[in-house]
Amino acid sequence: MSNRAVLEVIALDAEDAIAAQTGGADRLELVTDMAADGLTPSTETFASIRAAVDIPLRVMLRLTDGFAAGDVDALVAAARDLRAAGADEFVLGFLDPDGSPDLVTVERLLAVLDGCRWTFHRAIDRAADRDALRKQLADLPGLDTYLTAGSPHGVDDGLPTLAAEAARHDEPGYEPQILVGGGLRLDHLPALRAAGLTAFHIGGAARPQGWTTPVSATAVRTWREALDA
Repeated sequence: MSNRAVLEVIALDAEDAIAAQTGGADRLELVTDMAADGLTPSTETFASIRAAVDIPLRVMLRLTDGFAAGDVDALVAAARDLRAAGADEFVLGFLDPDGSPDLVTVERLLAVLDGCRWTFHRAIDRAADRDALRKQLADLPGLDTYLTAGSPHGVDDGLPTLAAEAARHDEPGYEPQILVGGGLRLDHLPALRAAGLTAFHIGGAARPQGWTTPVSATAVRTWREALDA
């Protein structure tokens, strides 16, 4: 990947993936069931997308809506199956009932992922203490990205937090790249870029006609051009 800003797009299937790559996406987040905010896709879906595009794929590990892990054995089995199918980048993140990171579940998954790079997703926006979460996860292998809006309410509310965290990028726990997503709009980009943010995640913004329609290469290209301007 070059030094240009990273654009990650949610893909549900190979059609989405091809359109996103055509539009200029650098990476895809693979999920199913957006009614539940994105769950783990099947190994068959992963394989079809991997065959269709050549950009990096980050596969969601999440079996239920919300940020509780649920059936951890099933999560571990899904991770193992995806690894066997060739997946080598992932998205995960779970909280306990107190809003602290569920380290037991995360570490069980990381044992299966065996050094793969991964994103801690928007569970950080629901954490009781963002700073404590980052420091608790700081030494986990493979963690290179936080997907966050800066707030559970989206980027509109989270802009000050995103800017403050970006300014701490050389502190322990703050080295992973911030991937901005969650209510992200094109008009947010100038302030985010000025604050030093360099990675952006879109889902609905890549589907102007809604989630029942595929990714639009034209919509993705609009974001690519805005980031490259």
